[in-house]
Amino acid sequence: MTVAHPRFATRAVHAARDRETAASRATPIYLTAGFEFDDFDHAADHFRTGAGFGYTRTGNPTVRAVERQLAALESGADAVLVASGQAAVATALLTVAAAGDHIVSSTHIYEGTRGLLLDNLARLDIETTFIDDIADPDAWRSAIRPNTRALFAESIANARNDVLDIRAVSTVGEEFAIPLIVDNTLATPAILRPLEHGAAIVVHSASKFLAGHGSVLGGVIVDDGRFDAEGAGHNAPHLVLPGRGDAPSVFARHGGRARIAYARESVAPRFGASPSPFNAFLIGQGVETLGLRVERQSRSALQIARWLEEHPEVESVDYVGLPSHPDHATANRYLEGGFGSVFTFTLRGGLPAARRFVEQVQVFTHMTHLGDVRSLVLHPGTTSHAQRTEQEREGLGVRAGTLRLSVGIEDLDDLLSDLAQVLEGVRETVA
Repeated sequence: MTVAHPRFATRAVHAARDRETAASRATPIYLTAGFEFDDFDHAADHFRTGAGFGYTRTGNPTVRAVERQLAALESGADAVLVASGQAAVATALLTVAAAGDHIVSSTHIYEGTRGLLLDNLARLDIETTFIDDIADPDAWRSAIRPNTRALFAESIANARNDVLDIRAVSTVGEEFAIPLIVDNTLATPAILRPLEHGAAIVVHSASKFLAGHGSVLGGVIVDDGRFDAEGAGHNAPHLVLPGRGDAPSVFARHGGRARIAYARESVAPRFGASPSPFNAFLIGQGVETLGLRVERQSRSALQIARWLEEHPEVESVDYVGLPSHPDHATANRYLEGGFGSVFTFTLRGGLPAARRFVEQVQVFTHMTHLGDVRSLVLHPGTTSHAQRTEQEREGLGVRAGTLRLSVGIEDLDDLLSDLAQVLEGVRETVA
């Protein structure tokens, strides 16, 4: 046998091999575990510098294309795509904090993130202080300690639609050379870009609005690329000190992009948070229509919120697009082209009314998700906020009759008709 005439099993493995390139208009899917090296020196150079692609856990052309796409939309310097929104939060926090460090976080955050802070990071000796009055810069300032390494909050909070005054909080962080990390999932870069207002890092659950179709999981970390070794190096020794074997520091190699480089090189791949290239492709495809979807969803959500606010069976509506919301003025300062499409409202009939609502809707889908092209409904008190005490839920605006809506792209009249028929049934049941 010679290489020129391989046998059947060898042909089955190698016959499709082709290194020709083609200029695909859509982002190509590089669904491969690893990449072939040109020669001995090419492999050595990759492992020495990280340039190019060697193994998909550490880098993939499809993933990299979507990272560039998302960084551009968030006005960031660079991004790291990971396997889920939860992975994005964990990667971002572990990029800036270590054992013995401290984080200051808004109370108004996703329960998965709260659990990460209270249960998992606490076991790593990373402590968290929670801020209730996120609109008060002094509340953030007074919580900061010498070992504080990050401020964390959501741009629009789930579930009460609290809006973060990003500029005010980031200014507090800058006083102490501490980065503000903002979860921008509910707002999306289509209506708010936190890095433009002083935040240092943005995270997303890309499973939600960015993908939009509810088919995949993914997350992203976007960095502003403005890490200042002189001003903030004392809070980030892992970025400015030489590495193992007296290797050049991360800052020496990457300058202002040291934070995101550390996330890419030392956190995401080592904790195994790398995404599937196929999921990355689907996220990238969804992002192309993000602006169109968010515009329509926000417009419909505002109309629905106004309609609900006037309905006799509705006690209250927590939608920041309404003048009745306490953060409406803040939203007008930060949000462009809409107020988002996820909000809560509370039925007068309490838990029985909420139960009937979720079991009777026809156009709205009852499920744990948001940011979908489909309109969704969930009862936070028994699902997303079930681990909170009754007092904590009350403080977050989650009561027995509270429901969360995520408005999709369906026809507005159909959504309103669905709400109308369900609320009429609620009235008859309560009566």
